[in-house]
Amino acid sequence: MGKVIIFSAPSGSGKSTVVNYLLSKDLGLEFSVSATSRAPRGEEKHGKEYYFFSADEFKKRIEAENFLEWEEVYPGCFYGTLKSEVERIWKAGHTVVFDVDVVGGVNIKKIFGDQALSVFIKAPSVDTLRQRLIGRGTDSMEKIEQRVAKAEYEMTFADKFDVVIVNDNLDTALAEAERAVRDFLK
Repeated sequence: MGKVIIFSAPSGSGKSTVVNYLLSKDLGLEFSVSATSRAPRGEEKHGKEYYFFSADEFKKRIEAENFLEWEEVYPGCFYGTLKSEVERIWKAGHTVVFDVDVVGGVNIKKIFGDQALSVFIKAPSVDTLRQRLIGRGTDSMEKIEQRVAKAEYEMTFADKFDVVIVNDNLDTALAEAERAVRDFLK
């Protein structure tokens, strides 16, 4: 069994930026593509950003026990991690990197224990988070407020992670994340 690194954070905390930075370093990391029942956004492609399935197909895969973990994040909107994705990455000799919501992160940590490093990326404040989400320009105010409410709840999970990084300065957050990953992989 190989190692896994789990990154979780409320939407708008900068988690994807941190993950993409680490993937660009020569650390032997490979991104685990999650599955979802939501529709692709913008230029997203099946098998690259996500594996896109209909809700029915997703439910069939749950019944077939194809998932390491899964969650119904919003009614009818599922996200999960395929067991086959982890096996594919380990076969290639790489360390799996997960970019998952906080409940998924906690669940994956329980499965892998000491073979997993769980990292929680936190915005300095809920207000900063709201401003970042508005700045993205991808969601309606209603959707942003939904995400902010979810973020407030998700922040209560921070103490369940091995490392918490406050992303108030991106360069500092990137350096902290890289240091934590390098120490874990030693």
